[in-house]
Amino acid sequence: MTDIQDDFMPNPNKRLNKNMLEELSEETREAVLAEIKRQISENKILIYMKGAPNAPECGFSARAVQVLIACGKPFAYVNILTNPLIRSELPKYADWPTFPQLWVNGELVGGSDILQDMYETGELQKLLNEAVPEE
Repeated sequence: MTDIQDDFMPNPNKRLNKNMLEELSEETREAVLAEIKRQISENKILIYMKGAPNAPECGFSARAVQVLIACGKPFAYVNILTNPLIRSELPKYADWPTFPQLWVNGELVGGSDILQDMYETGELQKLLNEAVPEE
């Protein structure tokens, strides 16, 4: 499991509120979008979640991480609770409003319900094995 959450850490002295997020400059939005694209392209299996895999902070993220761990493939994660700019902009980029979000080989797979369904049918294991083949 790779932790990439520190890439876009907010300044703890400056709390972001909803109005501030709505007023992001175009330059800031572009920088956040570039960071999201970098994270997705550099990680074959990436989950944007609330919390960390060893300490998820919502039931949906916990369920998604349990399924990923059961598949046995390494994955990266981004804790959106400590990355408010990514939390704000990713749903627009992905055209997917909720978290967690699993990305495999640069493609959005879905959230926890979809992952659970795919796991139960064996589709998720097949997808992850293709993304990260056995060496």
